[in-house]
Amino acid sequence: MTQAAANKVVLGLQWGDEGKGKVIDVLAARARYVVRCQGGANAGHTVVVEGRKTVLHLLPSGALHEGATCIIGNGVVVDPIALQEELAELGPAGVALAKRLLVSDRAHLVLPWHKALDRLSEQRKGDGKVGTTLRGIGPCYGDKIARIGLRCGELKAKDFRERLRRHADQAADVIRSYGAEPGDIDAMLAEVLPACEKLAGLVADTSDILHKAVLEDAAILFEGAQGVMLDIDYGTYPFVTSSNTGIGGVITGSGLPHNRVGEVIGIVKAYTTRVGAGPFPVELLDAKGEELRERGGEFGATTGRPRRCGWLDLVVVGFACRLNGVDTIALTKLDVLSGEAEIPVCVGYELDGERIDTVPADVMALENAKPIYEMLPGWTEDLSACRHFDELPATAQAYVRFIEERVGVRVGYIGTGAGREETIIR
Repeated sequence: MTQAAANKVVLGLQWGDEGKGKVIDVLAARARYVVRCQGGANAGHTVVVEGRKTVLHLLPSGALHEGATCIIGNGVVVDPIALQEELAELGPAGVALAKRLLVSDRAHLVLPWHKALDRLSEQRKGDGKVGTTLRGIGPCYGDKIARIGLRCGELKAKDFRERLRRHADQAADVIRSYGAEPGDIDAMLAEVLPACEKLAGLVADTSDILHKAVLEDAAILFEGAQGVMLDIDYGTYPFVTSSNTGIGGVITGSGLPHNRVGEVIGIVKAYTTRVGAGPFPVELLDAKGEELRERGGEFGATTGRPRRCGWLDLVVVGFACRLNGVDTIALTKLDVLSGEAEIPVCVGYELDGERIDTVPADVMALENAKPIYEMLPGWTEDLSACRHFDELPATAQAYVRFIEERVGVRVGYIGTGAGREETIIR
């Protein structure tokens, strides 16, 4: 196996919350480096090991494996306070992790005033609000694009405090332009500076480190945050996140070229969920949707918000696979569908009397699209003890094969429960 073939990328192929954390945790056992490439503390990756649940936000999900060096890449926006809090929540494990954690010198800083701007922006949108996590992610990426942001490499500059003050004052002027008061800037600075000082010790040229890792044949695992349908370009715009959540974001957010990222693994939940506003053709607004939510524990790991639930949408999955050159699908939460006599699967949309088999760019067109379902037989068995594909009920096997045939991508991993060990590898 070549070094590039040993590398793996994990991407969510729906609206996030597909179960990337668990799959990444399983794969990280073989990785020397685990790399987050985009997003920020708005992500929430849940990992369950030996019954203990851990929710990671900024930290790579591979953080729980002691052998992996964890990298927060340049495409990520880093909240110094949130990162220190997350390390502290891990206790002694967090102290140990900080010794094998590196943060890109090109990653941008999320600062307290970014969160204030996030809240004000959402408030001004009224009924048209996106439903962000209010973690300051969008305003930070906005500063990056406007070329006025602060990067982690600047933490080591002798005049960093002056740069931080100038940035805060500039943000205060923007907040006043909203007709709001910026609050106590001095208090914000006093709050964030200690975290910035701690973060400075983790900053490195991570792109150079990864290029050297390639030369050493070290296996690298790249992990995406959110999902492809929240991509700033290809998601349900404007109800999206502020970064590229697909393979492009992995390349630009890590610093490695396309021919070094390796196998692309797309994570697909066995049904569909999304958090926040925006079109969702397969959404169930009845008791069945509530039942799926409760059975699957569909509440946001970052916000605690209840997720909107619906049946599996293969139009979305196929679209995401094509965009990202997905090699293998990891199907999660198949166990949640146990007990269904029949399982509808969306295989197309009807729009203005015509069938379409892709996701339209126009958000209103997607809002008006009606799902076309194909009914598949369900199963009643508990799947949690299944460790091999042939141990699954015949109808559950057929469900997996139906996905493969419709999308044209092999399902190589199947989640049969929340735990690390509750995974079938084909």
